[in-house]
Amino acid sequence: MHTCPPTSVPPEGSPRVSGARAQGELASLGPGLLVMDVDSTLIEQEVIELIAERAGTRERVAEVTARAMHGQLDFADSLRERVATLAGVAESVLAEVLEEVELTTGAHELIAVLHERGCRVGVVSGGFEEVVYPLARRLGIDHAAANRLEVAEGVLTGRVLGRIVDREEKTRCLHTWAQADGVPMARTVALGDGANDLGMIAAAGLGVAFCAKPVVSEAAPAAVHVRDLTAVLDLL
Repeated sequence: MHTCPPTSVPPEGSPRVSGARAQGELASLGPGLLVMDVDSTLIEQEVIELIAERAGTRERVAEVTARAMHGQLDFADSLRERVATLAGVAESVLAEVLEEVELTTGAHELIAVLHERGCRVGVVSGGFEEVVYPLARRLGIDHAAANRLEVAEGVLTGRVLGRIVDREEKTRCLHTWAQADGVPMARTVALGDGANDLGMIAAAGLGVAFCAKPVVSEAAPAAVHVRDLTAVLDLL
């Protein structure tokens, strides 16, 4: 089993999870909606870095991504900066990247168990619709939100279209989907690893840091310390 990076070493005696457990309605009725981040949570990679590899800018993009996920940069500004480096990359690269994506251990199992229990599943991503939406359909995920890359004449322009899925938008999606599904916030779970996940982690009935950056691990009520999504069930 993959363990988390050194920044997320589990406390002694708690090899998989730590912190709060489900209480109240969440414990008695079970979760009604679980919303998770995509990059480095549902999947092992950062999609923008896979695209940047084709542009020859992966090292630069990875450095900016790391700073944004640690809460050192404004997410929207950092996204625009990173996407700008992708200008000129062929749109066909997105299909290649989708095939390269590796699901985190336990992804299929977690989604299956949640659906069996009548819980809806959503993903919110600072990544891109062109990869996230096909992945969500493949996994039977109920809700999805991500950014959209602008394309002109078959190549990326280096710009993002429309609203940016940042910390505030992720939180808004959690509330909107819970309302649409008729799920009280007390029965929601939010899961992520980066600073832009902190809003939804705070808003959910149970917020979970998943192999997270220190700023997230310190703020989240609960944490998973192994790269196995079924460990979330230990908290429920």
